Amino acid sequence: MAATRYDEIAEWYDGTFRPSLHPAETHVLKRFLGPGDGRCLDLGCGTGVAEPVLAALGWSVVGVDVSERLLDIARGRGLEVVSASADALPFDDASFDAAVSVWTHTDVEDFGTALREGVRVLRAGAPFIYVGGHPCFVGPHSRFVGAEGVPVLLPGYRRAERYHDGPAVSPEGLRAKVGAMHLPLGRFLQAFLDVGLRIERFEELEGREYPYMVALLCRR
Repeated sequence: MAATRYDEIAEWYDGTFRPSLHPAETHVLKRFLGPGDGRCLDLGCGTGVAEPVLAALGWSVVGVDVSERLLDIARGRGLEVVSASADALPFDDASFDAAVSVWTHTDVEDFGTALREGVRVLRAGAPFIYVGGHPCFVGPHSRFVGAEGVPVLLPGYRRAERYHDGPAVSPEGLRAKVGAMHLPLGRFLQAFLDVGLRIERFEELEGREYPYMVALLCRR
């Protein structure tokens, strides 16, 4: 399970790999979500790195994750978090005014079910913002270490599967430690449409020749 994988590396993940949001992630969350005073769900919150950005916009944030060790770190920072699986959220229907999720489609086994649960707890018309790896350049088919230079493309792009090693994976990186799920771009985008979300904006983040992050602004 993802919980076990991240529990084993929680301190390394927090201090080395994920001490804060990337500036591009912060910027797009501010633009896509904007100020608000309602409840915002942070789906797959990890150590809660997105929550200060969301709270600064005025939102009352509740983070959810399945890894107890990552949540312990978030709680130690005074953040409101709940231990739960993304496919079985312990919240009533239409109980949130917004939702965000950062880099979760590469970790959850069934991204469609996680999205469906996220939509279930959103009120009608509420925004759902997603930020994550670019399916074309992040995966078992693309060696793109540090997202620098030109990615080296390998066979396997169209296979939706979990991977943890191979020529595309840096042995010192996160994926060598916890693995990842890969969805080709078409299946990735279709997952949002299949749960009834309306995609209002889709952006390839940063100005690099080959982007490694995408962001979507959807609405229930």
